[in-house]
Amino acid sequence: MALSETDLLKAGDAGLLELFRKSPPGVIPKGPLEGTGIVRWGGRRLTGSLARFVRLALWRGKVIDHEGYLSNRLTAFDVLAVLAQVYKGPSMLDDRDCIVIDYSRISLAARAVRDEMRQVGPDLYLGVVWLFGLRVGWFTLRVPERGSAPVAADEAAAGQPG
Repeated sequence: MALSETDLLKAGDAGLLELFRKSPPGVIPKGPLEGTGIVRWGGRRLTGSLARFVRLALWRGKVIDHEGYLSNRLTAFDVLAVLAQVYKGPSMLDDRDCIVIDYSRISLAARAVRDEMRQVGPDLYLGVVWLFGLRVGWFTLRVPERGSAPVAADEAAAGQPG
């Protein structure tokens, strides 16, 4: 049975750790990705509410280009900001390969942040957020179904369909 974002929201920190450890890195996705933030604290009751708040007010996902760079999709206006490099490398969690989202070299605002992700299902990724080397949260990224994806700013500027 395929996992969903709802399953990941209900998994709890220990369940997410187990799933991340046993999952492969997968392929690096390209284009706009729909995101869900998952906090490590607050218990299962707060997780869904906090995820909805984060999605509405702060962070909506990421856009990965074909050159290995990423922008975060911020606010309800889908502002593209906070750049990072994307590549495969060892995870800080278990030293196995993962997809690394490295802000340290090109982002002043998020220099102390490192995201890592692995593919946990078709078009679904589970990510872990590191801040100053401490694991502080989780996120999901989902490749949107074609036709329902928002148009990324760079696609709109190029006149390409989203």
